[in-house]
Amino acid sequence: MTTPPEPAAAAPAAPPLTGLRVLDLATLFAGPLAATLLGDFGAEVVKVEHPRRPDPSRGHGPSKDGIGLWWKVLGRNKRTITLDLSTPGGRTTLLRLVRTADVVIENFRPGTLEKWDLGWPELSAANPGLILARVTGFGQFGPYARRPGFGTLAEAMSGFAALTGEPDAPPTLPPFGLADSIAGLTTAYAVMTALTGRDRTGEGQVVDTALIEPILSALGPHPTWYDQLGHVQPRTGNRSQNNAPRGTYLTADGTWVAVSTSAQSIAERVMVLVGRPDLIDAPWFATGEGRARHADVLDEAVGGWIARHTRADVVAAFEKAEAAVAPVQDVRDVMADPQYQALGTITTVDDPELGPLRMQNVLFRLSGTPGAIRWAGRPHGADTEEVLTELGLTPAELAELRAEGAL
Repeated sequence: MTTPPEPAAAAPAAPPLTGLRVLDLATLFAGPLAATLLGDFGAEVVKVEHPRRPDPSRGHGPSKDGIGLWWKVLGRNKRTITLDLSTPGGRTTLLRLVRTADVVIENFRPGTLEKWDLGWPELSAANPGLILARVTGFGQFGPYARRPGFGTLAEAMSGFAALTGEPDAPPTLPPFGLADSIAGLTTAYAVMTALTGRDRTGEGQVVDTALIEPILSALGPHPTWYDQLGHVQPRTGNRSQNNAPRGTYLTADGTWVAVSTSAQSIAERVMVLVGRPDLIDAPWFATGEGRARHADVLDEAVGGWIARHTRADVVAAFEKAEAAVAPVQDVRDVMADPQYQALGTITTVDDPELGPLRMQNVLFRLSGTPGAIRWAGRPHGADTEEVLTELGLTPAELAELRAEGAL
């Protein structure tokens, strides 16, 4: 009897954004991050940098052998070319690229593209289906539109800094690009929304992302609380006005854990665990707001119990009680954490310059058409000749652009 052949293995599905072409003209974090997120799921991203002034993210933070490590993450899955858009040749070449693209992402100050005759009228004339994503500090119009804008200003203006820190201490800014990251996620979502609209109408449009807006949305209902109640939330440190016990607590071995009791059932389990079930019967314990008003009592009970146990014992006891706790981890702990390892949250990318390189994996998992990191950030202008030759430029045209300083 002949053994039937083994069925052929199914070819891996193409990433969902395969065939989408994105021109990343932006610098520093929000705009380039949006392009990175699209590239992670298959979009062809062409990073356009100034020939003599590369994206400053290449020099942000620590470097190894003179190679910026932040760029290796932010520039992943991008082909890199140089082009001076302020030159005639640079402008003409960009318009040729735009005719092949689906999306342009830029974060120049409002009016800069227009100064180079590369505003929406010119770009949409070259490609009526184009999505132009414009990321700025304050948006494309309004009294602050032309001010320099950075994430720090958005973190201050949005109310985030006013809420963050201890009650008797100054407002606190995050030590990383929080507003930029939220705006980058927002812009990627906005681009996909605009592309869906294009599928229905056949026409492109402009996406206007202001750094000051997405972080305000992330803060939740504060504008509505103020509108309806005149309520202005003060700084409360690690405590919450909405529930307790909630905060960070020091363990017997000198490490920290975070506890949350947003659900009533969790709050009750915690009090049983720490030996204070009597507090559950207090009338104020029945609501998160009531518990928050008695946070001193609850923190004394929870903090005192945690202080008598090691972190490992605290986590094990909370897990057994089905209560919510997590160790306060630094990056060393993150890299060794078994849950992150199970999820594949940190992955290794082979890089021609630095060898094996670990970084965060793609942002989410898709069961049928997963994303992937194909390569880490490439050197400045590494793909200029290849990309422009694919566009149809001849060696003579490339030489002319170089002589002009456009490349």
